[in-house]
Amino acid sequence: MTLDREIASLAQELGQALTARGGLATTAESCTGGGVAYAITEVAGSSAWFDRSFVTYSNEAKQQMLGVSVDSLLRHGAVSETVVLEMARGALARSDASISVAISGVAGPGGGSDDKPVGTVWFAWAEQGGRQRSLLARFDGDRHQVRQLAIRQALSGLLALLK
Repeated sequence: MTLDREIASLAQELGQALTARGGLATTAESCTGGGVAYAITEVAGSSAWFDRSFVTYSNEAKQQMLGVSVDSLLRHGAVSETVVLEMARGALARSDASISVAISGVAGPGGGSDDKPVGTVWFAWAEQGGRQRSLLARFDGDRHQVRQLAIRQALSGLLALLK
């Protein structure tokens, strides 16, 4: 199965799981630039289970739209567990969703460092009620591949949180 077909299948499965639970999803995306929301909205009828997306590419957008603290950005950087957890909680607080995913990473080809090389992506998933989890991934590939792999991981994590 190609990555694109796998992403489409995961989005379809997410819709079925959220419909069964009567839940809504939201996304807070940085390096994926709205790719998770795009995959979700490719599913016919997704308006019944997808509330909204926050594409917060800049640090200012993360602060203004999701309430990420300046201190967290300065201490840990945008690509960090602390920041993605704040993004995921901020998306829930600013939507009607019951579940969220947040993604921030270094898609490349530039922008990497020794600590955070190209392909480094942090994820956080959160549910109303406080349950949350995070994951650090290191993906190989070019910019497009890193972003596609991150979209797949984001959708997989939403499904895992629902189970």
